[in-house]
Amino acid sequence: MGMVFALLGGRLRGLGAGLGLWLIPAALVALTPDRGQSEEFFTLKGHGGPIMGIAADEGRIATASFDNSVGLWRDRRATWLEGHRAAVNDVTLLAGGRLASGGDDFAVILWTPGADGFTTQRMEGHQGKVMAVTASPDGRLLASASWDGTIGLWPLDGAAPRFLSGHGSGVNDVAFSGDGGTLYSASSDGTIRTWDVASGDETGVMARHGFGVNRLLPAPGAGWLAYGAVDGVTRILSLKDGSEMAEFTRDRRPILALAASPDGAQLAVGDGEGFIMVIDTERWQIRRDFRATARGPIWALAFSPGGTSIYAGGLDDAMFAWPVETLDEQQQMTTGARSFLRDPATMPNGERQFMRKCSICHTLSDTAGAEGARRAGPTLAGLFGRRAGTVPGYRYSSTLDGSKIIWSPDTINDLFEMGPDHFIPGSKMPMQKINSADDRADLIAYLREATQPADR
Repeated sequence: MGMVFALLGGRLRGLGAGLGLWLIPAALVALTPDRGQSEEFFTLKGHGGPIMGIAADEGRIATASFDNSVGLWRDRRATWLEGHRAAVNDVTLLAGGRLASGGDDFAVILWTPGADGFTTQRMEGHQGKVMAVTASPDGRLLASASWDGTIGLWPLDGAAPRFLSGHGSGVNDVAFSGDGGTLYSASSDGTIRTWDVASGDETGVMARHGFGVNRLLPAPGAGWLAYGAVDGVTRILSLKDGSEMAEFTRDRRPILALAASPDGAQLAVGDGEGFIMVIDTERWQIRRDFRATARGPIWALAFSPGGTSIYAGGLDDAMFAWPVETLDEQQQMTTGARSFLRDPATMPNGERQFMRKCSICHTLSDTAGAEGARRAGPTLAGLFGRRAGTVPGYRYSSTLDGSKIIWSPDTINDLFEMGPDHFIPGSKMPMQKINSADDRADLIAYLREATQPADR
């Protein structure tokens, strides 16, 4: 059973379970896409889990999701790219219709369009989650940031990858300089380091910060680099000498997402409390400060090609497009609608446990295409009496092949009492326990009622 705690593992997403799952506002009616002029709010819906990464160019938007998939959107219609074996954390668009993604399965995948759909090249070598992936300016090289503490350099001509070591803990983000000769990396060890791409040598430490650095964004043409850290501060450094040019904080932590408009005139910052701050980079002043969610994190940001809209993603399973000029007006428009957006105090305890622990990965429906059908985990419909690892069409981890576990009140209780990592070692299920026996009993009672076949 997939659980929400896995969501709190990336880019120091340690915000605690108190965020709950009732945080992101429901999608409004989809309106017009960006055309390089003032636009209106719209959404892209179809994922079955939180949006972890967004990339956009002229005519394409790509979304990476906790549901293990990448959505490639043209005219608000999605092509679903399935190949990752766990949550997808980041995606980048490449020339020739290609794109690349990185995920919790330790892999980078290169997607190439063809006559019969997309072919995949699975690039492996990391020993930890891949948190970010980006392309060099000439499009010949991918760089990946991993929680194994290394940076991967992947030549797209088929040459062997290289792995750069030097950080003291997980690497959260990477970015190339404008000429592609330098790579910048951000780590939970609190440093921003620079690397010579040709040799792979570390060339310096640009910043030593007291808190983990989650995101960085260099603007080579403008001569500055922005970074966001766990302490909730966004800092601007000079690319020339590393000196601090400005800093911005609203005392909301951590900073989880950064994006710059195509002309570099605007910097968008997403934080763990659901705000998007827009900074004027010519005057270094805060231009907008907008609550995009009821509470909870903004994990992904990108500007539209024309720079008039901000694309944002978080715990909800939709990508939101906010017009920059009307951000302050939009925050009054959102209303909660989906079941897991309800006040948890209004739910029976068993349902509340399901919403907190299971709903982010599992649906209760046995109908294809039903609400929530795209999930990181299999449907729970017909759960009791079913052998583990047997839902048709779901790609299980190899540890469940031939499993003898039969789902029953006893095995479900053991799963949550012991934790998935001990009950089914090697499972894709995130580590999480329910310590209270009463809470486990209430969850089991709710699942018994909610997962039984409709004709019973």
